[in-house]
Amino acid sequence: MNRTGVTAPIGFKAAGVSCGLKKNDRKDLALLVSDIDANAAGIFTTNIVKGHSLMWTREKIKNGTAKAVVINSGCANACVGIRGDKDAEEMAKFAAMLAGCEPEKVMLGSTGVIGYPLDMEKIKTGIKKAFDQLSADGAADCAQAIMTTDTFPKQASKTFELGGKTVTIGGMAKGSGMIHPNMATMISVLTTDAGISVELLQRALRTVADKSFNRISVDGDTSVCDKVLILANGMAGNTPITWEGTEYSIFVNALLEVSVALSKMLARDGEGATKLIEIRVENCSDKKNAHLILNAVAKSPLVKTAVFGKDANWGRIFTAAGYSGAVFDPNKTDIYLGDILVCKNGTAYPFDEEKALEILNRDEVTIVIDLKDGKVCDRMWTCDLTYDYIKINGSYRT
Repeated sequence: MNRTGVTAPIGFKAAGVSCGLKKNDRKDLALLVSDIDANAAGIFTTNIVKGHSLMWTREKIKNGTAKAVVINSGCANACVGIRGDKDAEEMAKFAAMLAGCEPEKVMLGSTGVIGYPLDMEKIKTGIKKAFDQLSADGAADCAQAIMTTDTFPKQASKTFELGGKTVTIGGMAKGSGMIHPNMATMISVLTTDAGISVELLQRALRTVADKSFNRISVDGDTSVCDKVLILANGMAGNTPITWEGTEYSIFVNALLEVSVALSKMLARDGEGATKLIEIRVENCSDKKNAHLILNAVAKSPLVKTAVFGKDANWGRIFTAAGYSGAVFDPNKTDIYLGDILVCKNGTAYPFDEEKALEILNRDEVTIVIDLKDGKVCDRMWTCDLTYDYIKINGSYRT
């Protein structure tokens, strides 16, 4: 049976259940368990304000080992004082008792409204219910249980060869709003049956995140509970990767493919979004300037609303690049909408408005900014800004 998501690799089981944190009996508690202890790594939100479940995980993952992951949606377990820390510890201890491991090997996540304590009776009931339903076919339910304003669950996987062994990487993610780079984007859990050292697992995750999870933006906001975790249990039987050779490169490329797939799903599912927008900066002088421009264009309300309105207003793109803080020569800059040149050497270029409208009618829109000033190229994904974004966020708590 072909599986995707977090149970695609050997030795992982998952479940997603409803425990009453959300209305209408929607799934709100996810559990993932590895058959054996797994090497673990993580990257966490850069927001100074941090949720209690996140702080537990950020501290415990330093040990480099995990067996289980518990994530609840519907309540962020953030900004509730000492009770939030105690609830996180209790959550981990209860899951550890069922999984047969130390609490320090249980990673936690919570997402939802800030400022409300967890209902621990419901949480415990949910963990027990999920544990009883653990299955290698439980990835879809698990991915659904971590959703907040998402409109669809996000899963991906990749199978490849390492040292003559078949290896798989799987993953799930949630996120629709409060998404912007620097690891303040969402919650994602990646799994693999590859054998790889903790040090290289962390290095691979950081390398990949900077090209995927840290290259998406919906609204410029960054949440307090966001993280990316990866568990590697080694059950594929490959000789563990312990140095940055060919097999490490193969692993990183596969991890990147899964992470980019999840990242694009997150950007596409931006709250109220109708389009995925890919922004490319080409031939830039250095990485810093490229990233500054990408960030400015990706979070510009004027650019995002123009794409929603199917308005080929390239001046908004150029303006955002100009205030980004990047150093570049406007008089050498070309701008494309899809494959149509709309600005050449910083000057308006005649283009077919009907062709531009056709491009902006597509579900995926590409913007290219060619600086003609170097060899660095970078990209970022975002979405359009619609009426529904305001509707969703104007009544988030209700």
